[in-house]
Amino acid sequence: MIPKLRILLSFFMLVAFGASVQGATYDVRTFGAVGDGVHIDSPAINVALEQAARDGGGTVVLTPGTYLSYSLHLQSNVTLRIEKGATLKAAPVTDTQGYDEAEPNESRYQDFGHSHWHNSLLWGDSLHHVTIEGEGLIDGTDVLSRGEPRRGYTGMPQANKALALRDCHHVTIRDVSFLACGHFALLLTGVDDLLIENVTADTNRDGFDIDCCERVVIRGCRVNTVNDDAIVLKCSYALGWAKPTEHVLIEDCEVSGYDVGSLLDGTRTSHTLKAPDGDGPTGRIKLGTESNGGFRHITIRRCAFEHCRGLALETVDGAPMEDIRVSHLTMNDICNSPIYIRLGDRMRGPSTLPPSSVKDIRISHVRVTDADCRYACLIAGLEGHPVRDVRISDLTIGYRGGITLDDVAQQRGCNPFFYEPARKDKSRGVRSYPEPSAHGLQPAWGFSINHAEDITLRRVRLSTATPDERPWLYENNVKRLKMRNLKAQN
Repeated sequence: MIPKLRILLSFFMLVAFGASVQGATYDVRTFGAVGDGVHIDSPAINVALEQAARDGGGTVVLTPGTYLSYSLHLQSNVTLRIEKGATLKAAPVTDTQGYDEAEPNESRYQDFGHSHWHNSLLWGDSLHHVTIEGEGLIDGTDVLSRGEPRRGYTGMPQANKALALRDCHHVTIRDVSFLACGHFALLLTGVDDLLIENVTADTNRDGFDIDCCERVVIRGCRVNTVNDDAIVLKCSYALGWAKPTEHVLIEDCEVSGYDVGSLLDGTRTSHTLKAPDGDGPTGRIKLGTESNGGFRHITIRRCAFEHCRGLALETVDGAPMEDIRVSHLTMNDICNSPIYIRLGDRMRGPSTLPPSSVKDIRISHVRVTDADCRYACLIAGLEGHPVRDVRISDLTIGYRGGITLDDVAQQRGCNPFFYEPARKDKSRGVRSYPEPSAHGLQPAWGFSINHAEDITLRRVRLSTATPDERPWLYENNVKRLKMRNLKAQN
């Protein structure tokens, strides 16, 4: 799509579903909610939601207070408003009370967390015209956790995400904040015509997971996730078919990898130095890893990355990734590749899916300071399946430098020029998880390009803060690499 059409798409999306659902107002306290942080208020809140739906729609309001809750069932044509000073707090599981059970669903091709929605603090299934708004807080601290119940667990059902929606349309989430939300703050699967605006998430795993969604605007959000991705687009097989994620606009957002809770309290501390995978803080914008249906017509612009990993564009499970437009990013204190473009063959999905493909990616006006240079900017395809048609322009990166050729050569059991260890997982085949560190230290500090065609670098400025023994560029099986107005100062 040309830029003018993208702008028109964004405008019409906001007009179409940017307004709150109209109707009567329902104060949950009139339905028996107490809001004292002691009583369990979810039964009263659910009654209010159901009454608003029966009346044809309206707004259910949480006034200031702390509302301990188990699973809340969102409804069509109903707005849930969490006012400033109000906290929706995930209640601890007891011997007699817990959350809704995870519904039956196929999970061969994605993990348990991506495959279920009902085991959440807030959830909706096959709904339309749903809004969650207000300046209040949704808090899962010490309750919402990641993953599947342990083997042999017979207690009350637990929840592993704050908000989960499946097969919904015309959904708006605005102004609210999320804290310590388990596996996901937002898991939105098959949600079309979606607006997420001015939302803050400061959480312990993924922030926003936008999976198999079409016509999406994410605007003006702040997402801090030290242990996992901040804003991540996916196209998994969780719906039972390969639905694409397409026509997505992410703009004016901030992502980071500071300690959990330190974005909301303003301290931005960084005591947690590594994510669970052993690499540095995550907190990035990413496409993938779950990638069955396709990524198309994606625009990312005017976003800031701070104390986290760089931009990652990945397709490894049979999805085409094409028409990706990225511009006007700023990055600082980046712990791995500032730009990572990966075409892989993990192929976690039905055997009928085609090979992954990448083409038509445009990245421009990106400024990076204080970047780890171990992995360089990586563009990595496969033999016989190259990354195609990538243009990078107006890029400035300041790397830390300091790597020696001995550092590269001394990597154990790997090819020092392009390392990809194999490991077993639930997929068919044996492949590594796509992450810059999986390729090992690169033989170049600026760019490493492997199995690619029609790559263009224009107006690129690269530098190191301390000397690095490697050259700035490494290329392997690259056809038609074009460079113009490029400066690399080591």
